[in-house]
Amino acid sequence: MKLSIYNTLTRKVEVFEPLNPPRVTMYVCGITAYDSSHLGHARSAVIFDVLYRVLKFLGYEVIYVRNITDIDDKIINRANKEGIFWKDLTEKYTKEYQEEMERLGVLKPSFEPKASEHIPEMIEIIKKLIEKKLAYVSNGDVYFCVERFPEYGKLSGRKLDEMLSGVRIDPSEKKRNPLDFALWKSAKPGEPYWESPWGYGRPGWHIECSAMSLKYLGETIDIHGGGLDLIFPHHENEIAQSEGATGKPFVRYFIHHGLITVDGEKMSKSLGNFVTTGYLLDKYHPEVIRAFLLSKHYRSPLDYSEKGIVDMEKALYRMYETFYWIKKAKAKKEGHSPKERIKELQEKFQTFKENFLKALLEDLNTAQALGYLFSIEGELYNFLNKYGDLTSEEVEALKVMLAELQRLSGELLGVSHSDPLEFFKYERERKIKNLGKTLEEIEKLIEKRFQARKEKNFELADKIREELKNLGIHLKDTKEETFWYIE
Repeated sequence: MKLSIYNTLTRKVEVFEPLNPPRVTMYVCGITAYDSSHLGHARSAVIFDVLYRVLKFLGYEVIYVRNITDIDDKIINRANKEGIFWKDLTEKYTKEYQEEMERLGVLKPSFEPKASEHIPEMIEIIKKLIEKKLAYVSNGDVYFCVERFPEYGKLSGRKLDEMLSGVRIDPSEKKRNPLDFALWKSAKPGEPYWESPWGYGRPGWHIECSAMSLKYLGETIDIHGGGLDLIFPHHENEIAQSEGATGKPFVRYFIHHGLITVDGEKMSKSLGNFVTTGYLLDKYHPEVIRAFLLSKHYRSPLDYSEKGIVDMEKALYRMYETFYWIKKAKAKKEGHSPKERIKELQEKFQTFKENFLKALLEDLNTAQALGYLFSIEGELYNFLNKYGDLTSEEVEALKVMLAELQRLSGELLGVSHSDPLEFFKYERERKIKNLGKTLEEIEKLIEKRFQARKEKNFELADKIREELKNLGIHLKDTKEETFWYIE
């Protein structure tokens, strides 16, 4: 099995071939830790988590680095505004982000380095660039000279002449060229600073990723990932400074995901149209959020709406209901099923597995993989509903298929792998907070109604059903129990 993936550098889908198999090196741009993370940050983490899982599933030894930017203009401004030490601010939001990603089922990367802990490595790269005359010092600042790097623009497809057209240099600028970018910034009052050959100061934003990827992954890495908004200037500048310093190709496969949008506009803090990951985790099961984030192809924009999350919640609830009944299924008779009806379902399940894996291996199509998952769940549900005389052979086959489905989906997508009762309890406890009743009180009412139906006291049963319906609780009656959910 081979993975094919879209490479932004070549603008085409390519078969993934690592430089030194079975070793795979992957670097993904993480958060700037100055505020709570929003759904866009979560999408990035979840998408590259699935890629990480798929690569490991294929037998690769993946060294995965996801950095934390903990020194930046936004961080300094926020810390000064709140009157707190910048490091206290970044530690708070880094911890919050890591806890939220863990709740979302995002596997920990091999390394999660912080920019502020790699200043010496950044200084060494800057010194090399100055020696090669690819960078210059200007009044304590250091800038990369884009005109001295002929391949500048190869990732974004922008031409230097076109970028320069109509741009003028402000006489007060320290830069020789308006496109030159900062590698080192001289110290300013009220800002953190470090000692360097050019005086006290701090690093520019772009240099941190070059330094950390070089330290943990080497001069040439297999995969570099991030959002589409990082292609230019961030990743373009990373290429220039990394290749300028080492003389080696920086990245073999650049992978970029589409952004979260709200009414067609990018979700961002600057626009004020964001929803935090923590807010959603307080309202929904983590698998609901995760599945929503995977419901569109990673290269496409994903438009956020509360309705979209609720629809995914209902779909997952139906799925876990099917899982619940399969786990509870008991044989009504021994022997083989009539006309080998289970064989047809097993063939459909085998086709599902093949299609599920194919979708993920063909440019990480999580949306299609989820579609196959919901489709086979529907087949399992229909089988249960259609046949009331299950044989021991059929019950065993259903349980084997369910275990395989949950293992495969859990391992690769990180969804539909929970115990159904745990999923229901998590969902119910969060929704029940607004009803003015406890989970225990609701369950006692449902049990009371179940007993009333058994005793043919339909008047009481109907009265309780109406009471529960007014609370938004819906019931599904079976001979053995009453299944319930909250809208």
